[in-house]
Amino acid sequence: MSKPLGLPFDPIARADELWRQRWGPVPSMAAITSVMRAHQILLAGVDAVVKPYGLTFARYEALVLLTFSQAGELPMSKIGERLMVHPTSVTNTVDRLVTSGLVDKRPNPADGRGTLASITDKGRDVVESATKDLMDMDFGLGAYDAEECAEIFAVLRPLRVAARDFEQ
Repeated sequence: MSKPLGLPFDPIARADELWRQRWGPVPSMAAITSVMRAHQILLAGVDAVVKPYGLTFARYEALVLLTFSQAGELPMSKIGERLMVHPTSVTNTVDRLVTSGLVDKRPNPADGRGTLASITDKGRDVVESATKDLMDMDFGLGAYDAEECAEIFAVLRPLRVAARDFEQ
């Protein structure tokens, strides 16, 4: 007899039920728990796809961002701003990409204190291959069609607006 794939019940729905019994209805608790579990599932899926390329999803995002830039390079501060991460995280991410030969770093001639990160030819090849693989698995969202993916984006947008991720 084969082992079941998961629990025989939805643990988040059960927690919501118990929560309501103890403290009353708080729909945001079930929602946040679902979002956090979805994050775990999605990150594990995309990390498994990019791992053979020596990447994490964070490193993949940095490579994509450099690919999108007109010159294939950006100041480290811009990378952090666009990826919405702390400068230390950007440094660690880019340094690992440099070690892998996917990115180069050099002083920013426009800013004596800054550093530019630029994607290498190897980095361009890797990002193209990894992107194809991620698109083939629908970035882990294959359970949804295009319209539902757009709905997910729309439902999460007010949260990002409230967090001031960007100006409207």
